[in-house]
Amino acid sequence: MRRLSLCIILTASVLAASAQVSVEAVIDSIQIFVGQQAHVTLTATAKENAKVEFPQFKPMEYITPGVEVLDRQELEQQPQDNGFVSRSMVYTMTSFDDTLYYIPPMTVKIDGKPYKSKSLALKVLTIEVDTLHAEQFFGPKDVQDNPFQWSDWSLPFWLSVLMLVLLAVTYYFYLRLRDNKPIISHIRIVKRLLPHQKAMKEIEQIKADKMVSSENSKEYYTKLTDTLRKYIEERYGFNAMEMTSSEIIEKLMASQDQKALDELRQLFTTADLVKFAKYSTLINENDANLVNAIDFINQTKLENVPVEETVKPQLSEEDQRSQKTRRVLKYFITAIAVVCLALFAYVVYTLYMLLV
Repeated sequence: MRRLSLCIILTASVLAASAQVSVEAVIDSIQIFVGQQAHVTLTATAKENAKVEFPQFKPMEYITPGVEVLDRQELEQQPQDNGFVSRSMVYTMTSFDDTLYYIPPMTVKIDGKPYKSKSLALKVLTIEVDTLHAEQFFGPKDVQDNPFQWSDWSLPFWLSVLMLVLLAVTYYFYLRLRDNKPIISHIRIVKRLLPHQKAMKEIEQIKADKMVSSENSKEYYTKLTDTLRKYIEERYGFNAMEMTSSEIIEKLMASQDQKALDELRQLFTTADLVKFAKYSTLINENDANLVNAIDFINQTKLENVPVEETVKPQLSEEDQRSQKTRRVLKYFITAIAVVCLALFAYVVYTLYMLLV
């Protein structure tokens, strides 16, 4: 008796659980025209943790001859009583033959056990053609152009306008950059004459001009002493051009022998007398002073000195600002050119998509 009672209780429990598991199929329209679509909703109600497997139809697969399954979409599950939930799958179907179709039951597996829905019917209709009034029918039409819509063309149009404005701005800045000639800074290697070479060149010029024998002694001694002053200034590094003859001799006494300085002093003394006291010299006296000047230069010259000088240009503040402005203009022109190229590519692509 106990075994019988236990079997009855278990059987009743299984039947009660089975009674709550259900599968239903509903179609939204039992009649459609050829080519229209109907939707079949297949709903399975089971425990929340139950494994539910709906039928899997591939696109364009026939559920029954003449009825195609176009798509399927699973809906969100809906909670039910006693821990049950409803899961639904919507199948989109269509047909191109006018007839009444029988849609067989659809099988859903719940925890591996198959459950079938009820069968459905689908009526496919065609549009009736009035063959008695053929004049109401129109023949085939030619290919029609798509209507012009400003919304489709507005974006490429305004982008083209923007591109043209940017090109105009770019051309303006290019003209400014072209008109302002670039400042080219080069480091130059200059070969310079040594102080004694410059002095001897001046003395040779004095000889060529025959100033030694000229009656204008003042001009001769002025040229000769200026040549010596320039030589001393470059050779010894002090401002001999602004010093008196005695100051120059005093400055040189620390580094030169007395004989050379005596000859130089005599030369400067004679020159001062000629320039300031209108002293008249003899021709041989002029020659002697010229020889003394050459001897002094030869005794004090420095020959082992580099004759090449590196000259680095010094740019003014205005030139530096000009270089900076040109650099900014180049960057700006390059950036605008890249933007214009991107806009052109996008406009061409958009027009191609609109015209295809």
